[in-house]
Amino acid sequence: MLSSNRSSPGALPLASLNHISIVCRSVENSLEFYQNVLGFLPVQRPGSFKFDGAWLFNYGIGIHLLQSEDPEKMPRKEKINPKDNHISFQCESLAVVEKKLKEMNIAYVQSRVEEGGVFVDQLFFHDPDGFMIEICNCENLPVISLSGEPIMACKISLSIPKQHQPQQIV
Repeated sequence: MLSSNRSSPGALPLASLNHISIVCRSVENSLEFYQNVLGFLPVQRPGSFKFDGAWLFNYGIGIHLLQSEDPEKMPRKEKINPKDNHISFQCESLAVVEKKLKEMNIAYVQSRVEEGGVFVDQLFFHDPDGFMIEICNCENLPVISLSGEPIMACKISLSIPKQHQPQQIV
């Protein structure tokens, strides 16, 4: 893999993504989801915080769950829209992920991206608060700067999958 630490000379000197924070109707419900569905592990959270929440960690990133001050006023998202804000995770087998989502009765939408004969398959679903989660095989698609120089190598699949259109599955 080529270095991905390239940035504009005036940009902030960042190292990596540390965590994302998600405001929750119920920290307990979200904690259960992120542990049992996505495999995150609870980690110690500073006791000096004066608000409810939980911290989780896995896959090199953290998720910080924050209890909403007014859970009833949080908007509810029913429709799964792949163009909504989301966090994306790569997986080893989309077939296994899809099977598990069906077993857990989690509604999802499938989508496919094609670029130059390379296919990226995606599954989108919501957490308990409507925050979008994407599971994909995004490593198939190389990250190439607009100057044409590869930033990150890719994995190429030699099988030619059939075309998919986005569809809601329950």
